[in-house]
Amino acid sequence: MRKTLLCLAVLVLAACDINDADVASRNVSKAADNFEAQRRFVFYNGITGEFMLEITGLCSKDSTSTERTLGVICKTGPDTYKKHILGLSDNVTWFMEDLSGTNASVNHYRVTFKPSAIIPDIDVR
Repeated sequence: MRKTLLCLAVLVLAACDINDADVASRNVSKAADNFEAQRRFVFYNGITGEFMLEITGLCSKDSTSTERTLGVICKTGPDTYKKHILGLSDNVTWFMEDLSGTNASVNHYRVTFKPSAIIPDIDVR
């Protein structure tokens, strides 16, 4: 019991240093990661001044992104997703625009529990 109270106190004190913008930012990112936000990713050539590619929809920055690549995953149907990986260079940059706006609380953290991620489907062959 004492350890539980100590852990709770540490978490409460650690959370005191976080500002409203950080909490809202995490919650907006979580909504996008759950395909709840319309976003637009634009790739821009800094030398020619031209837009090279635009991806619009229920999209999120993919966790496979690196310093030289950007992964974008989009939900296109109830169980359909498309993944795009784009190479970045010194003259190609990108930006993301949130088109729909997201309702995000600055007072509450958002936690998403997905049992299917813990207990995956098993295919028997």
